[in-house]
Amino acid sequence: MNSETLFSAPPGTLVIASRESRLAMWQAAHVRDALHKLYPFCDLRILGMTTRGDQILDRTLSKVGGKGLFVKELENALAEGRADLAVHSLKDVPMNLPDGFALAAVPEREDPRDAFISNDYAELAALPAGSVVGTASLRRESMLRMRYPHLVVQPLRGNLDTRLAKLDRGDYAAIILAAAGLKRLGLAARIRSLIDIDDSLPLAGQGALAIEIRADRPELAGWLAPLDHRPTALAVQAERAVSRALGGSCDVPLAAHAHWRGDVLHLSGRVSMPDGSRSAAADAASPVGDVAGALALGRTVADLLDAKGARAIVSALATATSGESAV
Repeated sequence: MNSETLFSAPPGTLVIASRESRLAMWQAAHVRDALHKLYPFCDLRILGMTTRGDQILDRTLSKVGGKGLFVKELENALAEGRADLAVHSLKDVPMNLPDGFALAAVPEREDPRDAFISNDYAELAALPAGSVVGTASLRRESMLRMRYPHLVVQPLRGNLDTRLAKLDRGDYAAIILAAAGLKRLGLAARIRSLIDIDDSLPLAGQGALAIEIRADRPELAGWLAPLDHRPTALAVQAERAVSRALGGSCDVPLAAHAHWRGDVLHLSGRVSMPDGSRSAAADAASPVGDVAGALALGRTVADLLDAKGARAIVSALATATSGESAV
């Protein structure tokens, strides 16, 4: 049977697994609506689920198992046949998927930048000394400690609405969130300023969605293929290759961001200590026409970072983390 025959019959029913946060459900509905346009007679349903990452809010992700806590339950639903596909924020997807799973499509990316949100100040530079800034990201914490050492950085967990509520009740002078989520939920008005990418290099995959399926569902991969945005997919492949090569995780403030200038993909990477005391940065660019080219560019930037001491930073953080776990 050739691929045209295999993918010719449209799906009758598709179940989409999603976290139950408002943003995650918006993302799942966004994919559902796109699929409905392709397959108007398909019965499309969303299976909302609560993950361990949603339940554990009193500790940072790096201390409770990393961002994989946001996807495991959804993968279980795929493995058990309760769902056909899962929609994730790509930045929450581990760099190496478990055996038996695959990313079938990466839709076009939203704004990848970090957003500054405050009820009293217009930008980070306007915050007076001692102001408390909330973030759940070691990457953002590192940026803040390097560029604004006079500020106090405090952990901020919870879904987007919970984080905004903590700001509004005065727990923080400002918080930093991904711009993409705010824009997707119609909350762009809460953004006081967008932080320049050069000042706060985004996490690999930030602003992009990922559609995950079981690897043994080639017909499903074919149905989802029209949702894949090739420029975004190649850019995030390069970004994730940097993080994968250097062992990026929630324990490591590792950033990677790629953008296009014509047919040339420009990729930047940065690894830092959370306290901002050490940092390594590297950039490279090349014409990229396929996944192999994107992965090669990612490895090039990872090698440049390694030569500048990035792996020593990663090793130091791993040692510190293992020491904390042993206590």
